[in-house]
Amino acid sequence: MTSSRIDQTEAVEQRYGAAAQEREPCLCTPVGFDPRWLEAIPSAVVERDYGCGDPTRWVRCGDRVLDLGSGSGKNAFICAQVVGAEGAVIGVDRNAEMLQLSRSAVADVAAAIGYTNVQFIDGAIEALDAPDPSGRPLVDEASIDVVLSNCVLNLVNPAARDRLLSNIRRVLAPAGRIAISDIICDQPVPVHLQQDPELWSGCISGAWQEDEFLKAFEQLGFEQVRYVDRSVEPWRELEGIKFYAATLVGQLPGCASGCC
Repeated sequence: MTSSRIDQTEAVEQRYGAAAQEREPCLCTPVGFDPRWLEAIPSAVVERDYGCGDPTRWVRCGDRVLDLGSGSGKNAFICAQVVGAEGAVIGVDRNAEMLQLSRSAVADVAAAIGYTNVQFIDGAIEALDAPDPSGRPLVDEASIDVVLSNCVLNLVNPAARDRLLSNIRRVLAPAGRIAISDIICDQPVPVHLQQDPELWSGCISGAWQEDEFLKAFEQLGFEQVRYVDRSVEPWRELEGIKFYAATLVGQLPGCASGCC
């Protein structure tokens, strides 16, 4: 199992590192974004974005946003405009090439929209509690209003998923929200497919089973957990398993910042 985990991690790093340099169409499903948010974003960032939905539609003005697996930065830069100068956006990614691409665009986007409210952090999305150079957690507890992700949670090894989910819950403030676009499947993915590095890095064999994905967030205490988008036809079908693109949302109980 250890060697499989290493192979999966290396496969993701290599594939997305290459995809930061040259667009790879196989890594994404067609997604339409509101073009008004794309005008301020450099074309290299837009072209090298890989996802399976648009979780940015559930972000609000003034939100503190955490983008897990921020990649080229497109979703984070869209959120930067939606939340406005009073909001803030943190993108977390562990791929050096993707971080270089997203960070290189920060100044250009700031010049286009008139303010800077986004930063990109080097780290594993399942390890948001890991210490930064100052000794503080990568992302502080209860410091985020909405966690979003676009086709990245399926890349996390199953052995680390409990830590991933726990950290999503930890960083959210009362009434915090999730908007997660990902690949789901209609039945369990067998081990031999999970151990295929190409299928894993291609967002296929690490897909969450549809009902289990909902249950995972319900067990964390999220309410109104549901799919707000789900492809009608399968994105892929492999060994009789159907894979779909979907966006899941939910909210924690409590009073949001400024509502009391």
